[in-house]
Amino acid sequence: MKICVVGAGSIGGLIAAYLARAGFDTSVVARGAHLRAIQAQGLTLVAPDERFNVKLNATDDPAALGVQEIVFIGLKAHQIPEMLPRLAPLVGAHTVVVPAINGLPWWYFFREGGAQDGQPIRCLDPRGEMFGHLDPHHIIGCVVHAAAEVSSPGEIRSNGRRTFYLGEPDGSLSRRLNALTEAMVRGGMEAHVSDNIRAEIWMKLVGNLTFNPVAALTRANLIEICDNPGLIAQIRRGMEEGNAVSAAYGVPQTVSIDKRLEIARGVGPVRSSMLQDLEAGRAMEIEPIVGSVVELARNKGIPTPHIDMLYAMVTELARHLPGRT
Repeated sequence: MKICVVGAGSIGGLIAAYLARAGFDTSVVARGAHLRAIQAQGLTLVAPDERFNVKLNATDDPAALGVQEIVFIGLKAHQIPEMLPRLAPLVGAHTVVVPAINGLPWWYFFREGGAQDGQPIRCLDPRGEMFGHLDPHHIIGCVVHAAAEVSSPGEIRSNGRRTFYLGEPDGSLSRRLNALTEAMVRGGMEAHVSDNIRAEIWMKLVGNLTFNPVAALTRANLIEICDNPGLIAQIRRGMEEGNAVSAAYGVPQTVSIDKRLEIARGVGPVRSSMLQDLEAGRAMEIEPIVGSVVELARNKGIPTPHIDMLYAMVTELARHLPGRT
């Protein structure tokens, strides 16, 4: 099975490392010092219970790799529109494309079945071009529950968790979905089939849309946030608003806010992806994690004052950061 991971950073690199170790024909598309290190020394995965190195094909040019059976997208959301046209050489008639990304995905309303079926989320796809660059019929949804970061060029450091939920946009339990899940399990990841991938998306997003901007604004890790009653009070209110938006789109939340906070504390002293990007001078994923929820709330006339405040503050923070990439 030929598998390519486009964007071999924290999560993409983790996926690539485990699949390559399991013997899959795995390639990565990367750039800069990280790419050069992978080409020279391979890709190293460091977790609490293991450390290993894999050799794999690494390039900055997708056209050099040919058609794949599975393509994982591990890029930041704002990098995807520019990359989608470049994926064409990787995608054949039966290629499965798996965006392993944060927040609401650009394909969210594809085969959603509601009044907005097939519509773009404007803050993610302002010109409505992304479906044209990649036929969404190739897509299988993916929700990532893992914490990792590029600790140095060519090295991914993980907290040990590698859980993924995978689902067809229309909720079907297809043969290709089962084959993808089996491949990830064979690779040593905890992969689950979902017949309602949007429920899994919102399950994660309601936490991320509050914790991520708070972490970026305060520079605090998850434990530090959980230990601050004032911050937790604001996060609770934001989660309540997120729950209301989720329910308005047919995905009522079944996990209590208290349970969500318990889950967050259990992750440990991890720096959120938005904080990692901020500290590295990279553009933060504000729109898929926060802006998209604001957009969907406005479309339904749902007030979200606490989410709006976080959105305004983190957007202004980003505006003052030089050298974003």
